[in-house]
Amino acid sequence: MNDLDFDTMLGSEPRGRRAARRRRRRTRRGRFLAPLLAFIVLAGIVGGGGYYGYMAIREAMVPDDYTGQGTGEVTLEIKDGQSAAEVADELVRLGVVKSARAFSNAIESVGKSASLQPGTYKMRKQMSAADAVAMLDADNKVTDTVLVKEGLRLSKIIEELAKKTGRPAKEFQTAAKDLEQLGLPAYAKGLEGYAFPATYEFQPKDTPTDMLGKMVTRFNEAAEKVELEAGAKKLGYKPNEIVIIASIVQAEAGRHEDMAKIARVIYNRLKLPMQLQMDSTTMYGLNKYGTRASHADTKSTSKYNTYYVDGLPIGPISNPGEDALHAALNPEPGKWIYFAATDPNSNVTEFAETIEEFRELERKLNANS
Repeated sequence: MNDLDFDTMLGSEPRGRRAARRRRRRTRRGRFLAPLLAFIVLAGIVGGGGYYGYMAIREAMVPDDYTGQGTGEVTLEIKDGQSAAEVADELVRLGVVKSARAFSNAIESVGKSASLQPGTYKMRKQMSAADAVAMLDADNKVTDTVLVKEGLRLSKIIEELAKKTGRPAKEFQTAAKDLEQLGLPAYAKGLEGYAFPATYEFQPKDTPTDMLGKMVTRFNEAAEKVELEAGAKKLGYKPNEIVIIASIVQAEAGRHEDMAKIARVIYNRLKLPMQLQMDSTTMYGLNKYGTRASHADTKSTSKYNTYYVDGLPIGPISNPGEDALHAALNPEPGKWIYFAATDPNSNVTEFAETIEEFRELERKLNANS
């Protein structure tokens, strides 16, 4: 045993040495506690980060979403070519859904991401993403549906457009004069005859020019389908003359099956040294309706009066459908010069080659009228 150990046992260690020993013990304790405290702090940081990380993952997995079907009304316009992600952002901006991710998840779950149809839709504010997706259905589009029947005159089409859309008829009349903006074919001299009959769905943003332009687009599609220009050339006529003939066929025919025969009567008369003498053209020139002109009507000097002018009238008298265009391009073979709707109740039309046969058809017509 050395002097230091002996002095310690006797409690007679010098004060300086005892203080040094205490400092060494504190240092050793500090070396042990520091890592322990660091571990505790680190565990707290990792634990806290894990919580917030979990919350972030949870937010990504379960994004913010409203519940219920929402309230009020707001309109959403989906533009042509717009992606589902762009629609989601617009819905958030309008206050319809709470987050773009909620909408994207909802639309992906039903497989509609790539099938959103352009148009304007009625939506509600603060609705669940699933309900928002359900409302993007064709039945929920904000549209004006307009049926343009075969054979209507342009003036009647404009009346119907004004009635269905709530726009002044004058706006459509003005638009009808802007032939270049409407996309009419080069051979067209006006809109009459080229406002194609069909059922149209117009969007709230569509202007009168847009609406009439869509009808012209449909005409151009039909003209391409029936090969109007090539067919006209084959028959020895201009494309606009075929449209005029088709418009007369449309106005005169009571049944589709009679159209090709009526077209043949028109071509046969044009080849003979006789006037066309179609009551429908004469009535059009007088702004009257019907296919039976009076003797006084046939005395008008209108350029549509085919009792007065030779050949075809100066323009179409109605807006023909595809069947009439096809009939004008494909007249049925025959020598008929006359026809008459002998039974107006059933729209039956009969045809004749001689004036004597036609007189008999007239007697039958008068008996049934």
